[in-house]
Amino acid sequence: EGGAKALCDVLRRLGDGYRHLQQYRGKEAIAAFEKLSASEGNTAWVQVQTGTAYFNMAQYQMAEQSFQKARKLEPSRVVGMELYSTVLWFLKKEHELCYLAQELVALDKTAPQTWCVLGNCFSVQREFETAIKFFQRAIQVCPSFTYAYTLAGHEHVSNEDFEKATASFRSSLRTDERHYNAWYGLAIIYLKQEKYQLAEYHLRRALAINPRNSVLYCYLGIVLLSAGSCFEALQVLQDAIDLDPANPLAKLRKAMALSHLDRNLEALEELEQLQQLAPRESMVYMQMGKILKKLGRLQEALACFNHAIDLDPKGGNAVKAQIDRLQMQDVEEDDSFL
Repeated sequence: EGGAKALCDVLRRLGDGYRHLQQYRGKEAIAAFEKLSASEGNTAWVQVQTGTAYFNMAQYQMAEQSFQKARKLEPSRVVGMELYSTVLWFLKKEHELCYLAQELVALDKTAPQTWCVLGNCFSVQREFETAIKFFQRAIQVCPSFTYAYTLAGHEHVSNEDFEKATASFRSSLRTDERHYNAWYGLAIIYLKQEKYQLAEYHLRRALAINPRNSVLYCYLGIVLLSAGSCFEALQVLQDAIDLDPANPLAKLRKAMALSHLDRNLEALEELEQLQQLAPRESMVYMQMGKILKKLGRLQEALACFNHAIDLDPKGGNAVKAQIDRLQMQDVEEDDSFL
């Protein structure tokens, strides 16, 4: 009787974690799995679920750690490795991603996860057409594998083939209407097409499914900024930062919004914080230079522009244009948020 009760307790904790995960409550899912004993939680299945929870919250470094543990515990595991490959894609770990692809090809060429990992391997090398072929192969192997459609859609976006991208994301939603990644993908298309109302609608649909993802809030903020709703955008971008204080894109866009509202000292403070997070990001220094120019601190602005060129010589033309306009106080700045 005692053994049966203990087993039921373990199953209840596993069930609680999985239930939270399916409802995109990542913190609660992780907390439930952490209640397991060391032996109970030290399984590949638990580690994959934990990695998925971190992935859904866009916490890719933590997700990587969980997926690595899962691989060590069960080297032959294929299920869940498509998400691990996307984590490696975001972290730009090309070598690890290629090694994972080789391992899965050796394990199971009939699994859609294998073809998705191969697709991500070529995507990170910017070989978009080859990546699309592998994602299509995953769909052929398993037509109900939702994530393959979504990955193909993102590659079509990279190729600026928005018609095919839209078709891919809609196919994804036909297999799973709660796949927030596909709603996000459609929103990115509409953002690029400057159809801001449609972009906002699709991002809000994604957030209704997964309200714990700072990237979704960040892009909603960008859409609202682009549509001219700066005050609402500021709140949304702050929500993104609250969820992930280390989100550099949210901090950058918040600073741009504050500057647009002539709250330049606040914007500068935000960028100085961001400078600590991303000390080698040229765009941070570019924006700091623009704000310092607005404040009349021209020597400091020039120093920032020169540092931006040092960090990114290829993007130097845009910065040099700012330097050329440094003495021209009446020139209107480019406030594009894209």
